[in-house]
Amino acid sequence: MKAGFIGLGAMGAPMAGHLAARGLLSVIDNRTRNKADALAATLGVRAAATHADFAGCDVVALCVSMDADVLQQAKALAEVLAPGAVVVDHSTVSVDTARKAQALLAERGIGFIDAPVSGGVEGARNGKLSVMAGGDAATLEKVRPVLEAYAARITHMGGTGAGQATKAVNQVLVAGINEAVCEGLALGEKLGLDPEKLLPTLMAGAAGNWFLEKRGATMMARQYTPGFKCGHLLKDLHIARGMAREAGIRTTVIDQALADYDELVQRGECDSDTSALIILKRG
Repeated sequence: MKAGFIGLGAMGAPMAGHLAARGLLSVIDNRTRNKADALAATLGVRAAATHADFAGCDVVALCVSMDADVLQQAKALAEVLAPGAVVVDHSTVSVDTARKAQALLAERGIGFIDAPVSGGVEGARNGKLSVMAGGDAATLEKVRPVLEAYAARITHMGGTGAGQATKAVNQVLVAGINEAVCEGLALGEKLGLDPEKLLPTLMAGAAGNWFLEKRGATMMARQYTPGFKCGHLLKDLHIARGMAREAGIRTTVIDQALADYDELVQRGECDSDTSALIILKRG
């Protein structure tokens, strides 16, 4: 199986690295050309000059930023991939975008799986991501060897768009946990509690969670290196709020997180880790 990878950011680059380690990666591409050239040299694969360089791929994985980027890539790949090839989208976009991309590619006999991931940069580096996949079950099985290169769990959630719907739920939970952890730790600081005692004590009980474990110490040290950027979570929360309003549920957590992350972005923290939320909580 020959795989290509487009989008070599904090998540995409290590994911591509895992594919290369398994001998599956053939060609890579990125909006910033020198990043693709440098990684290609490191991994011993080709950097694409144009989308035509992906023509021989059985699978092309995407990990890009915006809905428009996914549709642009789908259109370009539809022109060069052979029927029977599959595009796997690891981006976080709307359900509607996933369905549009699937329809575009289906016209050329190309499969599509919407497969957003969770697990953070650590999960990407360690090959332990959780993949939430939407699309045809047989198509998912076809690309499983690619996904297994960087995933600890691969779950078929349903038809096209189900992966993105699951990611929206994931991001609501992430945002709510971030709000609680940052507020709680800000309170702990104000009460004069020792972080070296506070953090392991919290982790050992019912308050323990991934965000507290991975970001607690860095937050207390006022370090906000991504990680997952504030600007990206803000984008994801706008998608989740649209879905939630259409579904008719209350959006208290989403609304608060949107307001907070919008404020952080306005303060110039767009590229900071989402744990920078504690800056607001400190008052």
